Order: sequence, then structure tokens, then C-alpha cells
Amino acid sequence: MPEYLSPGVYVEEVPSAVQPIAGVGTSTAGFVGVVPDSVKIPDPDDPTKEKDFSMPAANDVKLCTSFAEFKKSFGDFNKEPGQNQLAHAVYGFFNNGGTRCYVTRAKTAAGINKALEAFEPVDDIAIVAAPGQLAKDAQTFVIDHCEKAGDRFAILDGQRTSDFTAAKVKGTVKDSDYAALYFPWIEVFDPVTAKSAMVPPSGHMAGVYARVDTQRGVHKAPANEVIRGALGVESRLSKGHQDGLNPGGLNVIRVFNGSTTVWGARTLGGDANTEWKYVPVRRLFIFMRESIDQGTKWVVFEPNDANLWAKIRRNVGAFLTNVWRSGALFGATPEEAFFVKCDAETNPSDVREAGQVVTEIGVAVVRPAEFVIFRISQWAGPGA
Repeated sequence: MPEYLSPGVYVEEVPSAVQPIAGVGTSTAGFVGVVPDSVKIPDPDDPTKEKDFSMPAANDVKLCTSFAEFKKSFGDFNKEPGQNQLAHAVYGFFNNGGTRCYVTRAKTAAGINKALEAFEPVDDIAIVAAPGQLAKDAQTFVIDHCEKAGDRFAILDGQRTSDFTAAKVKGTVKDSDYAALYFPWIEVFDPVTAKSAMVPPSGHMAGVYARVDTQRGVHKAPANEVIRGALGVESRLSKGHQDGLNPGGLNVIRVFNGSTTVWGARTLGGDANTEWKYVPVRRLFIFMRESIDQGTKWVVFEPNDANLWAKIRRNVGAFLTNVWRSGALFGATPEEAFFVKCDAETNPSDVREAGQVVTEIGVAVVRPAEFVIFRISQWAGPGA
């Protein structure tokens, strides 16, 4: 307490009881490629010739904020399949709205797990992809990494097949509500051959995620969106084909009126994932959980009493009110959209004795309008 010794007016600064919870980032991507130690890239001084380009050490993570930065570390488009797939993925990410990504490489597909471990200390990665890696082990590594981290979402590429059954498109990878799979591969222009080429869609999709997050918010499904730079798809699927893929959470990329469009927003497993079957629902919960976790660190070691409980309710409530205002929660008022309970009932004496403070939060999320139904019938008119 300050000491007052003489008469007068004393103005003091009092800390606010509100500790604002800032929303965490959701659109920074992490890309893993399978690339040898050295590749040959076109010589910028003489495009008819090639020169050796040495890669960063395996598992060395590089931050890229543009495709130009990627080229400095990993080289330009070239004829080496693994590196070229990675280059197209990163280019597609930036072209579709991405702004930041971390890139690393493994020498072999078996090394992807070690490469992913290098991403663990990088807090701002929210989306993870290993473009073009279709083997069960490689895709499982990516899913396991995201599930273990709890704050990341995997984007996988579907198998290259002309058999449009769920078993063939999915392959043998496991279901997960922390992952989404996209099929088929997309057609792009390849500057190395000056012709079109088929590339995995995961890099471009990561850019679509980033674009939608920025323009609409993480609660908006990254679907019914045009993939920039895509000239077409490897296989054109019909509605009938998609009828067999969508329930299992296999998201189809289709061509409508000449535009290559994402036409699915389900997590891998689809209906089997019950309340987590939609990509935006899972990613919204990741966003809210991580934002609250990072924004309430100040609570640790505070006196566990009614004053603390009130502060928690106030701060979490203010954050969720902003989430509701963004359109992510269902309800005409904040009271209809969420509740925050932190009081003597959630924190009885045995909980406090254990050094815990418990807060219960419930939210009413907005789910995507996946099936839009208009019922039309004949009407005789108002005078009939």
C-alpha cells in the first residue's frame, strides 16, 4: 500500500482486471518435402544449362514469407520430382493467400517423422502437409504429429487412382478429425517443361485455408473456393462419384464452369467422426482452446478465490463474445452462444486443495450449410 503523509489529491494507476485474450494464428503452414541433398536447377544466367544446388541440412527448418525466400533455401522448380512437388506446393500456398510457412526436408519418406519433430518447437504452425507423400507411414506420421500437438491440422493428398471408390482414394491411412484429405491431384503449369503437370493439392489447399481464415475467419469452411493457379484436375468426378466419397470425409475437387473448386469440407472419417466431422468445427475448437490457453497464463499461482474466478469468467467471456461477433457461434445473444462457469461449484474444497482451478465452457458452434435444400411446389396463386 502507498503511504500518504500530507493532505492532497493522489492519482494512482490501477491494473485492469481484464487481461485480453488474443486469438492465435491459424494459417501458418509447415511443409515437409522428401528431397536429396543436392538437386540440379536451371542456371539463371543460362536457362539452357543446369547447376547444382545444395539443400539445407535434413530437418533444418526455414521460415519463408514468399516464394522468393523459398527459392533461396530450396531452389527453383526443377526436374527432381520430390523437390519440384515441394516447390509447386509452396508456390501454390502463397498464390492462394498464404503469407507464412516453415519448410524442412527429409532425405527419404522414412525420415518424415524426424523432420516433423523439428516443427515441434515452432509454436505458430497451425497447418501441416507433406505434399505428394502417399504412403501410409508418411501420412500417418503427419496425422500423429498433429494429434499429439493438439494445435495443428493435417492436409493430406488422395491417392492417384482412376478407381473412384473410397478405399482406393483414401488408401490405408487411418481416420482422424485432425486431418482432411483432398482428391484428385490438380493440373498446373510447370515452368520447367513449359507444359501442364499434375501436382498434389495439399500445398494449394493450405493456401486456401489461409485465404479463408483471413477473409472470413477460421469458422468458415475452406470449401466452395476456387483454387488459384489450377488449370483443371487429374480426374473429373461427377456428383455420383462424390456420393460415394463424401460420407467418409474424402473431399473432392471439382471443375464448375471452368473453375477448379474445392467441393468438400469434412475431416478424414466424415460421418464416423460425429461432432467433429467438419473441418471448420475442429479448427475453430483448436483456435479457441489455444487462444484461451495462451491468454490465461497469468492465472497460474494466483490466489484461488472468488476474485480469481470472476476474473477468469470476465476474460474468457470477453474473448468468446468476440468469437460470437465474428459469426463463429450460433445464437442471437452471447448468452445463447456460450457460457463460462467458474465458481464455488466447479471449484469445491478438494479441487482447491489439489491446486486446481476449474472452468467449464460451453459453445454453440455454427456448422457449414453442406446440403442446401429448396422445396418447390406448384401454387395456384393468391386468388385461388
